[in-house]
Amino acid sequence: MLQALRRDARLAFAAIAVIAVLYGALAYFLLPLTWRHYEHQRDLAGLSMVTKNGEGIPGDPINVGAVGSKQDLFCAMAAAVWYPADPITLRSSIEIVGSVLLDRAYHDAPVSPLYFEGKRENFAFEKPAGKSADRRHHVRFWKVLDRGQEGRAVWLGSITFDRGVGISHRDGRITHHIAPDIDAERDLLTADLAAAKVVTSIYEVTGIGPTLDGHNAEGDSYYTDGEIKISVLVEGCGQHAATATVIANPPMVDLKNLTWTAITKVLLPAADEDNAGP
Repeated sequence: MLQALRRDARLAFAAIAVIAVLYGALAYFLLPLTWRHYEHQRDLAGLSMVTKNGEGIPGDPINVGAVGSKQDLFCAMAAAVWYPADPITLRSSIEIVGSVLLDRAYHDAPVSPLYFEGKRENFAFEKPAGKSADRRHHVRFWKVLDRGQEGRAVWLGSITFDRGVGISHRDGRITHHIAPDIDAERDLLTADLAAAKVVTSIYEVTGIGPTLDGHNAEGDSYYTDGEIKISVLVEGCGQHAATATVIANPPMVDLKNLTWTAITKVLLPAADEDNAGP
């Protein structure tokens, strides 16, 4: 009797171990392979898709992109009413402190540097979400390909929403805190560019993958479906596109995104009301 119980326990343990191994292989190796897609920009495969701060700590993930020249990018962002960020100088640092403390407008306030593939961002843009610079939408862009599959430059960006100024969760420094729903920011910029009629097509490529509990270099949490939305820009200032064609994802990616939406509705029911407090 005792031997039978021990045998059954060993069999049950072995079955649980097999199930655990199969689950791990499916969830962490096989399914992610079906989600990864770079069919529109094959040379992006293999990139880390996450930024780092000056100390090498992982920062905000890459979640947005654009195709076009530097001039195309600046013209498109201007048409969408996003302001280029000032460089960090003593004067701009004093101005942003004054903006936050005195609730004074500063539409082109500087942003702290981040690094992607060892390079600091080429440009940063922002869109105010209030009177002062403590709340703002902002994006950093890096030029990652001189010639993508459209024969034009490819820029990858990291976009987040600064919901307020506070103390860093990691080192106690004064910093902006980001809102956790970074997909909302990605979709906002994509929609702004399309509404300005400076986009010919929009498609997705794989970023960091589905992430429920990510943390940036300041210790702020974020979640994302893990996709990067890339906007192909019109060529030349003053040019416009009648509509932006949205190119469909592979079926498995759409299935993953639908599953992600269902999961977040259950696990994140209070999803960022004003994109929550610190």
